Amino acid sequence: MGSSSVWTPGVLPSWKTTIFFFNVISAVVARRHAVYWNSTNARLTEGDLSIQMDLNDYLDIYCPYYPSKGSQGSGQSEMLALYLIGEESFQGCVETRGAIKRWECNTPHAPFGPIRFSEKIQRFTPFSLGFEFLPGRHYYYSSLPIDEGPPLPCMKLRVTVCCESKSEGSKQLQVTKARSGAASPSTASFPIVLVLLTLTT
Repeated sequence: MGSSSVWTPGVLPSWKTTIFFFNVISAVVARRHAVYWNSTNARLTEGDLSIQMDLNDYLDIYCPYYPSKGSQGSGQSEMLALYLIGEESFQGCVETRGAIKRWECNTPHAPFGPIRFSEKIQRFTPFSLGFEFLPGRHYYYSSLPIDEGPPLPCMKLRVTVCCESKSEGSKQLQVTKARSGAASPSTASFPIVLVLLTLTT
């Protein structure tokens, strides 16, 4: 008779443990950066909002939202499209050749809350609609009102992906100091490693 493998309760197969391990570590290391994209966000309308992100971080864009149809006051509900644009187009909010339309905020009265779009900052993406980011580069977002919406001020965001190269030790040091109040990935993941070792023994 051939040998049969018997699953023991409480013991995870090694491949499942590996997948679980990498998923947990990714969740611990990655950060989420929220931006509420509407005309009341003064930093967006003034064009001085800049975010520094690491690879595998997430950019969360929240669309304009109104809980009820009368909550926006006397004006119309804001509806817009967001674009990824080149640096030369960052000075003004005009539709330019080469701009990549990322999302459209056209449901300002969504019953379940504000619509959120998430951009994962990664070098490679398996999705056709995904975008690939390179370390040390700047990326620029802007918005334009869609046909159904009212005129809107120019709103802009710059995203900087850290870091250009490991040889830039001074820049790495500055980033480390700025995050001194947060747990480091190695420190945060150490208890998780102990849990996984317990499950596999």
